[in-house]
Formats: sequence, C-alpha cells, structure tokens
Amino acid sequence: MGVAARLAREFRFLRGLGRTLWAVREIKPDSDVLICDDFETAVDRFSDHTALIFEGERYTYRQLDTLANRFAAWADAQGVQRGDTVAILLPNRAEYVPAWAGLAKIGASAALINNNLTGAALAHCLSISGATHVITDRETITAIDTIRAGLARPLTYWVIDAQQDLSEERRALDLKEPKLAPERPSRDRRAGLKASDVAMYIYTSGTTGMPKAAKITHMRAQLYMRAFAGATAATPEDRLYNTLPLYHSTGGLCGVGAAFLNGATLVLRRKFSATHFWDDVAEHDCTIFVYIGELCRYLVNQPWHQKERSHRLRLAFGNGLRPDVWTEFQERFGVGEVLEFYGSTEGNVSMFNFDGQPGAIGRVPPYLRGNFSVRLVKFDIEAELPVRGEDGLCMEAPAGEPGEAIGLIKNDARHNYTGYADKAASERKVLRDVFEHGDAWFRTGDLMRQDEAGYFYFVDRIGDTFRWKGENVSTTEVAEALGHFPGVDEVNVYGVKIDKLDGRAGMAAITPGADFQLENLRDYLARELPGYARPIFIRIQPAIETTGTFKYRKVDLVRDGFDPAKTEQKLYFDDPEQGRYVEITRDVYERIQNGAFKL
Repeated sequence: MGVAARLAREFRFLRGLGRTLWAVREIKPDSDVLICDDFETAVDRFSDHTALIFEGERYTYRQLDTLANRFAAWADAQGVQRGDTVAILLPNRAEYVPAWAGLAKIGASAALINNNLTGAALAHCLSISGATHVITDRETITAIDTIRAGLARPLTYWVIDAQQDLSEERRALDLKEPKLAPERPSRDRRAGLKASDVAMYIYTSGTTGMPKAAKITHMRAQLYMRAFAGATAATPEDRLYNTLPLYHSTGGLCGVGAAFLNGATLVLRRKFSATHFWDDVAEHDCTIFVYIGELCRYLVNQPWHQKERSHRLRLAFGNGLRPDVWTEFQERFGVGEVLEFYGSTEGNVSMFNFDGQPGAIGRVPPYLRGNFSVRLVKFDIEAELPVRGEDGLCMEAPAGEPGEAIGLIKNDARHNYTGYADKAASERKVLRDVFEHGDAWFRTGDLMRQDEAGYFYFVDRIGDTFRWKGENVSTTEVAEALGHFPGVDEVNVYGVKIDKLDGRAGMAAITPGADFQLENLRDYLARELPGYARPIFIRIQPAIETTGTFKYRKVDLVRDGFDPAKTEQKLYFDDPEQGRYVEITRDVYERIQNGAFKL
C-alpha cells in the first residue's frame, strides 16, 4: 500500500472514529439523562418529520411520541411502578419502540421477548423477566397456548390490536382510549433514576441453550443508539431500511438509533424477505440498510433482480458479513460503503471497521492501542480456557495468532459490564487476574486474530472450534470453503465425538440447491482444506435452523451426531476405504464407533 493510500485509510478511520466518540462523549453512569430523554430530544427537534414507515402507514416523530405517552398512561393505570418490568412480546410493528420508550418515561423497564419463541423457551423468558404484564398482539398471543408449564407467576396479556377483551387474562389495550393521555408524563416520574439503572432486558439468542436476559442500562442503550447515530452520519434526508427484529440490539437499538437520533426515516419491515428486498429499497428510496451477515448472503444467492442496482443505498452497516460475501455484495449491488462492526448485547468489547477492509470486523491501529481496552489472549482449545504463564497471568496472542477477545471492565460508558439477570451467568463471563493481579476483563467467547495494521478478523466461537488429529479446526473457515461449492445453499459446521478417538471429527449440515452433487464434494474439499479440517460426516437437511437473529443453532445437531437412529435426514461418511461419501446405515455407524476405519 502506497503512502497516499495509507493516508486515505487513516483519514477515513479517524473521521469515523471521531464522529462515533463525539456522539457518546456525554454518556456517564451517574447522569440523569435517560434513553427516553434522548427519544424526546429527537422528537422536539424533528417533530413533524416522518420518523417511521411501516406497512403503508407513516408516523411523524410527534405521533410516535404520542404513542409512547399513551403506553406510559396505560402502565400508570395498571399500577406499574418505577423499577417494575413489563414484557413486550411483539413482532416488528409501529408500536414497538413507543412501547419501551413509554415505559422508560415512568421509570419502568421493558423485557424484549423474542416473538418467535414457543413452549418452554417462551415460558422461561417470560418467567425470568419478572414481569406480570405482557404487551402483545393477536398474531403473537397464539404462542402462549404452547406453554404447558413453567410460568413463575400469573401474567396478564394486553393485546394491542384486539377490539375487546379476549378473556380475564387476555385484555384489549386500546391505544386510542380517551383515558390514555397523549401528553408526556412529568419527568418527576423518573426523578432519581440514573443512566446506570436498567432500561430493558435483551435476551441472548439461545444458540446453545435457553436464552439469558442481558441487563441493558440506560447508559448502554444510549451507547448503542448514539454510537450508530455518529458512526453512520445519517441525516434527516436518509431513509434507513430495517428488517431485523426489534427485540435484539442490532435492529432494535443500533438501527433505530442511527435513524431516530438523526431525524432520519426508519423504513421498517415485519420480516426480512430476499424476494421483496430490492422492491422495498427502491420504492421507499432507502439510502441505508442495517444487516446481519446472513441477510447479505441470502441476497447474493438470489437470481438477478431488475431493481438490484436501481437504488440509492449509500451505506450498509451491521455485523457478521463473511469475507467471501462482502465483495460480491458490494460490487454486484453497487452499495457505496460497508460499515462492519463487532459487539455483543451484554459485552463491553466493541469496534468498527471504518476503513471498509473486506472481512475485518473492526480495527485498532497500533498508534491508538492505548486508547482501546480490547486484547486477544492465548487460548487452549481443548481446555477452553486462556493460557496462563508461570506467574499465573494470561499471555497476549501475537499478531496473526488466534486468541480470545477480552475487554477491560471499568465503570464508564464504554467499558462497563452489567451482565445478566442471572448473577452466576454474569460471573462466568468475567476473567480475573489477566495481565495483573486484581484486574477483571469481560470474556467475549470469540476467537479472533489481529494483523500488523490492527485489523481484527473473526475466527470462531469458543466451543465451535474443535481439535481433530492434534489440530484446531475453525468451523467458520470450513463453512466458508463449503459455501463456495456449487449447490450449497446453506451450511452449518460442527464437531462430533467418535467413541475411542480423541477430539471431535468434523461434520457439516448442508442445505443443497439444484446444482449440488455429493459425489464431487470430496475432491473439492481435498483441494480446498487440509486433511484434518475436511468434514468426515455430511448431513443433508432441507433448511438450517436459525435463531430469530439468523444465528445458526448447533446444539441439536451436535446431540444427534452421525447416528442415523436420531434423524430421518440423510447422513454420509467419508469412507477412507472407498474414497467417497457413503450413506450411514446402522451397520456403518456401529463400525465407525467400534474403530473399524482408520480415521
């Protein structure tokens, strides 16, 4: 890279970093400015500007504030007190943000429940929320019927689009009821609350078990919303297209903050649709799109669309965009800039790739290392613990070597760690005595590597990376290789145990397309991957199971392993004797487990 290119890169990085840090400069734990105050400030600035477009309806900032005030009045009427929690069980719809904003206006918290949950998982999330009232709608209320047991307390469900009460426990919430005052409640209602108090609970995705409720303070919510207002440099002229669920931080706080705090218009869709994406973007003249990486992959796998370049998208921002998808997405669709970021709902490690370096999840230039409290520590894959030296302290991973990303815990907006509602779960994410005795760092659970220029690259989730034949296998890297094979629509890679053998063998669950030919896969993998990284087992399935935020679930796949008795889906084994993938029958399964093959 020449001098001019390096200078341009640093200018772009520092410009984006400067905007972001300036936007969050006034956030402090002891501040009495809460997230609802940020919302009201935006309303006062942009009152008659269009704030939201949803399913053909337009709402000004003033109208959204009126809705929030009515939710506050409703909560008052039900006796909701400061410090209480109300659960929100809704799909994306116009009332979503006003619901939690209205609760915040009277000092109450909102538990944002995944509207895709059913049964035991739904009961678990409602129970740990501590709520006695649930705001829902006619579409979602049906999920309650799947709960057989497990609720910790009686709940009253308030259905916002019901014309009348459905039962004693299922009541209509009429937001046009004259008794629900449209005026703002007095700020005295939340007097004494600080930015360090809890504003809402956002649940982890539950990729490996039951979701956990992360405590989102007003300070943390402000950090999400203000940071992306600064990072995206959105203006009132922008229209931000958001199909991500509002119950999660990327869509519900980062996407919402980038739009609302800048006076932009949020174009909200109930669910993502690859088929309707470009029609929506063109029809509403959208200029910004918030993504999860899988959405971009869905789009590049779609056939040509007549409007895929007839748009004004200047920026796509989000996380999880794979390197192999990044360049194709940007070049094919003519998206001007991609802003990838890294962060977790509950964690204190966040970073931005302001430079647009494909594949990088963020950057900390060497000359700014002292200003960022994120480090990579050497990690033992088998023990699933950081490596410690003779002095008992951790060791930093050198450039190019994978390590676990950790963030120093301090009592300020950028480095605070509030954890989960479950104190034991919170403590498990804290790593102590890291670089000096007595310090405490947040464990991200993510393996990354950093290059000499300071770019961070995601390697794998801890627990996903596994050892086979004495080598560490990154499921992410294997999945990327498989993703290039013709006819592989989706792929989920994981490790499975074989009796009497050390480590875990690679297995890939593949959703095949029309061009998929299993007989050619083995030779392809032999060219693309080292022997230890090639999947020994293949599972063919019609669709990959994901969470509501498009993260792949592996827990059930790992539990099934390669046992044909546990699934009706086709399973295949890379038979070293025949040199091809063969279907796993009961006999083949038992021979593998009994050590009949040299693996």
